[in-house]
Amino acid sequence: MRKTMTPLLVTVLVVYSAQQLLMPILAPLSRELSLTETQLGLVVTVAAATLTIASPLWGRALDRLGLRTVLLAGLGLATSGLAGFAAVAAIGLDGTSGPALTFGLMLATRSLLFGAGIAAIPVAALAVAGTVTTNETDRTRVVGLVGAAQGLSLVLGPAAGGTLALVSLMLPLYVAPVLPLLLAGWVLTAVPGVTPARPEAERPAKIRPWQAHLWPLFAIGFLLYLSLSLVQVIIGFLVADRLGLDPQATAGAVGVVLFVSGLVLVAVQGAVVPKLGWPARRLLRTGIPITIAAFALLALAGQLWTMTAAFAVLSLGLGLAIPGFTTAPTLAVGPDQQGSVAGLVNATIGATFVAGPLLGTALYELQPVAPVLAALGSVTAALGLTWGAPAAHRIGEKAVASAAG
Repeated sequence: MRKTMTPLLVTVLVVYSAQQLLMPILAPLSRELSLTETQLGLVVTVAAATLTIASPLWGRALDRLGLRTVLLAGLGLATSGLAGFAAVAAIGLDGTSGPALTFGLMLATRSLLFGAGIAAIPVAALAVAGTVTTNETDRTRVVGLVGAAQGLSLVLGPAAGGTLALVSLMLPLYVAPVLPLLLAGWVLTAVPGVTPARPEAERPAKIRPWQAHLWPLFAIGFLLYLSLSLVQVIIGFLVADRLGLDPQATAGAVGVVLFVSGLVLVAVQGAVVPKLGWPARRLLRTGIPITIAAFALLALAGQLWTMTAAFAVLSLGLGLAIPGFTTAPTLAVGPDQQGSVAGLVNATIGATFVAGPLLGTALYELQPVAPVLAALGSVTAALGLTWGAPAAHRIGEKAVASAAG
């Protein structure tokens, strides 16, 4: 299991770090390119929508074409998207292209190409986690490590991007595509080759997210990630408005909040969840109430330390609950459907980052505390499903039955 998962965990960490490398420079770069805040928001939103659409397609491709083909295709698209984005920024900064053309090319490269490519990586990792583990405890532990790799990228990527940007605003853009390109070479040697596609008669039955044994599990995940996306997008506004800080001081304060919460998330998913060995249902029923408490604290927080504490508690709660969600659907299907269900899990996550940022900013304009209260309502609804939905009560039963058989 370790030999199979290690290349995938490294791939997740490196590709997501390449994405996060760009986060510190997106806002100042958009200003240099004469783009509006709305246009930058659309670049992110379209990328999330692309990921949502592409994830189920990658899941089905994984079941039919094999792991290495999907990883190499995803890395190729990601590399092309990041390299294209760097080229677009360069010609925009030297005046070769105007703001309108630059925006359109950014959508084509950073949103469509890169969004489609990066979608393949977590789908592959989650699908393999579902096939190399034989019991719920091991599967939850491995899924937690996948989440920890993504969480660690949130710490490493922005820190590296900010450091590189001190040398040149364009340097993170030039470095980012090199990472998945080098990774593709490693995948060729470290990941097993393609397995032949099975005849149509042997292919697994298609799964649909609205099936009775699946939709409550996807709904729980959607509500969890929606709560996170609602507040992620407005954290800078919250810090600036509640503390009365100028832009530079706000950036520093937000950096502290995100760094602390990132460390907690990595520690919980990478160390605590594997050590606990709890089943998915217990992780959900423990993590969600902690998340509810975090949003309640954030609604009242008026100082930097209380806001930092709220996000740290939020990372603790989501760090427990999210591995429970990502594991649960994999336990409800057979081994030959792991690619398809992993695609749907990743699509669920992507969908929240299409809706959440738009809803969060709109609610903030109405009332600054409204996005936090909406997030609180979202996780409360998720908790209701974990206790009230029959599918949530049956988490793990299919996996146990398969193991016994």
